Amino acid sequence: MGEPVPASPAPADPWRGRLAAYRALLGAQARSQAAYRTSFVVDLVGNVGATLFDVVTVLVIFGVTAELGGFTLRETLVVVGLSAFAFATADLLIGNIERLPRYVRTGLFDAVLVRPLGALPQLVLMDLPVRKVSRALFGLAVLAFAIASAGIDWTPGRVALLVVAPLAGVVFFGSIFVATATISFYWIDSAELANSVTYGGKDFTSYPVTVYGGWFRALFAYGMGFAFVSYHPALALLGRADPLGLPAWVGWASPGVALVAAGGAAAAWRVGIRHYRSTGS
Repeated sequence: MGEPVPASPAPADPWRGRLAAYRALLGAQARSQAAYRTSFVVDLVGNVGATLFDVVTVLVIFGVTAELGGFTLRETLVVVGLSAFAFATADLLIGNIERLPRYVRTGLFDAVLVRPLGALPQLVLMDLPVRKVSRALFGLAVLAFAIASAGIDWTPGRVALLVVAPLAGVVFFGSIFVATATISFYWIDSAELANSVTYGGKDFTSYPVTVYGGWFRALFAYGMGFAFVSYHPALALLGRADPLGLPAWVGWASPGVALVAAGGAAAAWRVGIRHYRSTGS
């Protein structure tokens, strides 16, 4: 009888290999950015400034008025906290995608496409701004303080909303980062247009939408969905009726709006990738 044929080794799990590659990219970025510790610490402290400025601006406004758009300081801080945490965390995780116009212009994106990994995760991890973790943590601290001082009448539903709504805001802002970045597949010099939507949206969500009016509120709050990042979840947490007259259930719609935004961003990304033609560089 012949020798038994050895069994073929089981094929490697491709997903495990990809995850290992992504972890290697992330680890390399973290080590390189933390190599110069003094500079890294300065960056960590400096990145808190933008969110701190948003909070200080609200405090200055309430130094000359008792209400803002019909909301007290404590109520407005809940709006600010939801917005600050959602944007800062999305900027940490996905914000690096705004470098896409430069990658397209220099031809680096061509190299990304030929690698056996997803293009979007590569772009996010290529220069992940680890220094921005302090900004996300500060946003979380602002949210925690606002929630603790707002005198919320807690129910199981509101506890669940407190967990889900900030995460939905992160998904929403991340979707906005991706969707606006895809414009560079068609128009390379689109960075300022993209920033007007992402950072403009962040500023918009830092205040109750009742301070805006007319077509501007209709476009940003409901046409683009920014009202569901902080304003409507804040109403639901505070147990307040919407001064604009929308029903109470709208305050619980942020997860659904975030999923729609994520689906739209994914579709825009796939179409943009198919449309992309090499720069030839």
